[in-house]
Amino acid sequence: MLIENPLNSSIYAFPVLECFHIVGFTLSVGTIALVDLRLLGIGMNHQTPAELADDMKFWTLGGLTLMLLSGLMLFSSDPDMYYLNMAFVLKMVFFVSGIILNYTIHRKAVAPGASPGLGKLVACVSLILWSGVLFGGIYIGFIKEGLSFENL
Repeated sequence: MLIENPLNSSIYAFPVLECFHIVGFTLSVGTIALVDLRLLGIGMNHQTPAELADDMKFWTLGGLTLMLLSGLMLFSSDPDMYYLNMAFVLKMVFFVSGIILNYTIHRKAVAPGASPGLGKLVACVSLILWSGVLFGGIYIGFIKEGLSFENL
């Protein structure tokens, strides 16, 4: 008896789940970007970076949770297609790096009394990493299977 993934048995399951994945991404990365932009001195000047990060932490965590859970389900629909796709591999490198940065150095950069120079540097790195996740996700559909750049 062959067990089929429910995502592959309905024409609506995958696109609906992908919408949840995008909502999770938007929620998490949007809140992280707000804090990053505040660290860069762009907008939200009525709050310190620490206050803003504190206000956003549950939204960020909720978005990351939704994005991670929906992403695992999307991955389960065709694991070979994903792990053999260079765009997906790069997306995962940026994703893990972004999470590590967000929950380590980023927290120190938004803390009261942190160096503004460090905050700006961390914000730029954070925005680059999360942009890498975004572009990796977009290019998954355009890169053929294979772990080489020759398929670009």
